[in-house]
Parts: sequence; C-alpha cells; structure tokens
Amino acid sequence: MLDKTAVLKQYFGHSSFRDGQDRVTDAILGGRDVLCVMPTGAGKSVCYQVPAMMFDGVTLVISPLISLMKDQVNALTQNGISAAYLNSSLTAAQYAEVMEKIGAGVYKILYVAPERLTAYDFLGVCRRIKIDLLAIDEAHCISRWGQDFRPSYLKISDFVDALGYRPVIAAFTATATEEVKKDIAYSLKLKTPLCISTGFDRPNLKFSVLRQREKLHELLMIIRKRANESGIVYCSTRKTVEEVESKLIRVGISATKYHAGLDDETRKKNQEDFVYDRKKVMVATNAFGMGIDKSNVSYVIHYNMPKDIESYYQEAGRAGRDGSDAECILLYNASDVHTNRFFIANSEPNPDLTREQQEELKARDLDRLKQMTFYSTTHGCLRHFILNYFGEKSPKYCGNCSNCLTQFRDTDITVEAQKILSCIKRTGERFGKKMICDVLRGSKNDKLLRLGLDSQTTYGLMKEYAEFRVRDMMDFLESEGYIESRGGDYPTLAVTEKAYPVLFNRETVTMKQEIQPKAPSGAKRAPAVQSVQSAERELFNELRELRHRLAEKKHVPAYVIFSDATLTDMCRKLPQTREELLEVSGVGRVKLDLYGKDFLQLLRSYRERREAGGTK
Repeated sequence: MLDKTAVLKQYFGHSSFRDGQDRVTDAILGGRDVLCVMPTGAGKSVCYQVPAMMFDGVTLVISPLISLMKDQVNALTQNGISAAYLNSSLTAAQYAEVMEKIGAGVYKILYVAPERLTAYDFLGVCRRIKIDLLAIDEAHCISRWGQDFRPSYLKISDFVDALGYRPVIAAFTATATEEVKKDIAYSLKLKTPLCISTGFDRPNLKFSVLRQREKLHELLMIIRKRANESGIVYCSTRKTVEEVESKLIRVGISATKYHAGLDDETRKKNQEDFVYDRKKVMVATNAFGMGIDKSNVSYVIHYNMPKDIESYYQEAGRAGRDGSDAECILLYNASDVHTNRFFIANSEPNPDLTREQQEELKARDLDRLKQMTFYSTTHGCLRHFILNYFGEKSPKYCGNCSNCLTQFRDTDITVEAQKILSCIKRTGERFGKKMICDVLRGSKNDKLLRLGLDSQTTYGLMKEYAEFRVRDMMDFLESEGYIESRGGDYPTLAVTEKAYPVLFNRETVTMKQEIQPKAPSGAKRAPAVQSVQSAERELFNELRELRHRLAEKKHVPAYVIFSDATLTDMCRKLPQTREELLEVSGVGRVKLDLYGKDFLQLLRSYRERREAGGTK
C-alpha cells in the first residue's frame, strides 16, 4: 500500500505537503476528528482526498454548491480517481446510475449537498456501504452566527446518528472567527478534534482600496490593462451587475454575468463560458463563486463594498488560487454602507431563530458592516487589518497593499475634528453622516432648511472642504472611537467619551493624509506569474495554448489539465524526459500518461529552438 506522500505524488503530482496538510492528513488517517481553518488556495481538499485514497471505504464530502462538486469531480477524474456527485443538476436516469454505483462500491469519493442527507433512498444506500470519512467543506455554514448560515448543515449530525456507526469527521473552512469555530465543533459533535489553523495570510495577493466616485471609469482602466487575464467583478445588486456587464461588452471587453435573477440554463452557460475561458470577465453578485475552483483568476474587483470582512476575504480569495500573484481591488464609496444597511434591515428572517436571536443576529451583522467600513477607510496596512480581524498577529507593514505602497504624512486635524464633534452635539445627535456633512458645508437642501439647521452655529463652518474630504474625516473619527453610529436602519452619529478632551481640553487629533498619489490601478504591473522570466514568456504562452487545445478536446476547464503554477514550473525546469516531467509540481503519474507526450514534445522543440538561437 502506498504511503501518504506516494499517494500525493501519484494522484496530485506534488512531492511534499504544504504547511498543515500533513498534520491534518495524519490525524484523519489515525481516526481523529479535525477542524481545519485554511485559506483559499492552501489545499484543503488534499487533506481529505489523500486519506480517501488510503481508506478501504468511501469518503463522503458535504459541499454547499453544485459548481464546487462538478469542478472537484472533474479534477479528481483527470487524476485517475473514481468520484461522483449527487445534486439537482442530474437527470433522474443519471441520479439512478450514480446511486447504483454507490451501492456497488465504484466510487472512492462522493460529493453531496447537505439537503441530500435527509433523502430516504440516500440514507438507505449509505447504510449498505462503509463510509470511512465524512468531510464537511465550507463548514462555517453550520454556524448561526457565520456569514453564510445554511440550516441544512444542522442535519449533518442527525445523518451521522442514523448511520449506526461513526466515521471520522473532518470540517474545513477558509474563514472563521473563534466564535464560529466553537459553533462548528459543537454542532458537529466533534470528538477531541485536531483544531488547526494554518493562518489566513495569502502572500501572493495584493490588496487595494480605491475611494472612487467614478467607479465605472476606474473599472474600465483596471480591466483594459489586464485584457488577457481572467477576473471577477462583484456587484451588490442584480441591477448593477446588468449595468456593468452591459458597459464592458459595449467597449469590447469579453464579459458575462451571473446572478439569481437569471434562469438556470443561462446561469449555467455563463458560468461555463467563464470557467472554460470563453469569457475573460465574470460580473456577478455574491451568488457566484463559492466552490469555483478556477485557479487562473488573476484579479477580483469589488465594485461595491461587501457587508462583512468574512465575505470580502472569501470572495477576494478566489484570485490567485494556484499561488500566482493576483490582485484584490475594492472600489469604495460611502453609499455602499447605506446599501448594505438596507440589505441587513430587510433580510429574510430565519425561521430557525427566535425573535430575540433574530435581533441579536442583525446587531452582529451591523457590527460586521462597521468593521468592513473601517477596512475600507483605514490608512493602515490592509493585510494587517484582515489578519488582525481573524485573530492572527502580523506586522503592521506588508509592503504589498495600496496603503503600504502610498506615502502619508501625519496632519493635525484638531480644529476640523472640533467642528465635526460640535456639529454632532449641537444638532442633538439626531442625524447621520450625510446631514452632518451638509450642515458643515452649508448645504441648502430642502430637508436641512425645513428643519432649521441652517441656523446652527456650526452651519457652513467647513464650506471650503469637498464633501468626500469631510466624510473622510468623519470616517476616521469613527474608526478611532471619537464618534459612533447608533441605531439600525437609519443610524445617527453620537459623540463618545473619548471626544470630550478634544472638545474641551484641546487634545490633538492627527490623521494620515496621502502625499504621494497612488499609482493608477491600471498602471504597469508585474505579470501574473512573476517567476516566468521574459525570455521564457514565449514558452509559457505556448504551453498555455497547448493546454487550451487539450482542454477543448477533453471538454474540461484548462486549469483541470494543469494550473498556471505547473506551467510556470515547466518553464523553470524545462524537463526533457518523462522522469524529469514528473519532478514538475502538479504532474502526477496519471497526468503524465495522459498529457506527458504532448507537453514533452513542445518542451523539447522549445529547447532546440533556443539552442539554435530561434527564441528571444
């Protein structure tokens, strides 16, 4: 029998495990439950797929979305592993065929949606086979306090009880606070689990926040500079998705769209156009992406600010899954905060929660929104902010985010802060940021005049400031705890105890101000695969074209053949024999037999041309 490292190499093409993978694999093989928090792209699936190949029985994977199952099964099949999925995309005949093969012991790995667990026929067939491992992907969905709570996940424990025996249970997620981790362990009834977090950091991702009023113009600049790269643009509403996708297509950008308002067939077609690289840009709501295993996404742009850090990091993390350099760009506007407050206030009530729990959940959602707003307005390191949010220590300078790459100077804004704080107090702490800003700038809008706010002593005190500048200072004062937003749907500003020394004792307030404009996001940047030297870029493009042809022939996404990271390693090592090709990261025995001849022929041809002086 092969050991775990041999299995890893034979089926997945890797010579060694990444950080944390070996510990998780050992725990599962030793019969111990696991709770694993591992960032997107760090290789969570390997942690249960390797043990699956070493166990005698079946590994059952609980997965929330159809797209994830299809991608994973495609990849496993290409690696020579017998796998299947059960979900609503199958016809009755296909479903019956899979069920028959499950009973016959054909599959080593089976993916199912949590809703399937309660089906009588499925439970019946599971009782007739041996399930050695139950792996729960996106395990944060089981927590009522998580950002993606799915009541169907609460049925997992009942399913295990109904089996009549207990398999090893391994829960995996990319984003979970301490509270959510405790909820996962409790709800799944994990027994003395190995709790492991390999860290949330994704060093290959560059984070940027651009505070834009002309978002569409900025978006076009960003995408045009990345014409040959694959990217996702997230929007908060279906209407915005339609508008943005329409504009991109009108200016000649290869784009498609995805949101819940499209019919199933259209969503499926659009998703496949993106996954199979027929379209370069996917414009979507957050209905798109969970479980999409497309490894060559080189940028993710949030056209609107998400409602929490968890959602943002999960969605942004769909860039650079293969370890190549990628960008995560947030186009921030204060109106995004109001949109998210509206969504929270009007969200569908969860029937599994009491009224008191509903109110508590709404309060937590508003607090998460506040943290997301602080991220969008901070002048500190963006990577540090995210890691600190998840309870992980990190340097306060990463050198690879828009704030760290921008020069700031400390500016005394004590007088401006006093004006803002005084205006909030003198108007009775009854208004939100928009009205306070209007009063300070001397606006003559109807509501302000009708309320007589033009008679306030603070009226027009900051009329020489642009609106966005006053908003910046208010955001800063809130993030530093001088003021706070109170109330739910229509929050009002209130002054905190920390503000009184500024108002009455002339305590100094300093704020960082940008002195060197950020490089335009459309500026020249390093190539997506930095380790490819310019002399090897021609080879990389040839390998990518070969991969595309093979993928079309096999009717699978290109990254299922080999990832960009594997092509990059080929460029670096220039293998000329089957044995040398096996040394490339991501090339296992099965893929060597399937594709080795074609790739070696190209690599040998390239080397001959280079030695003959025929390449740059």
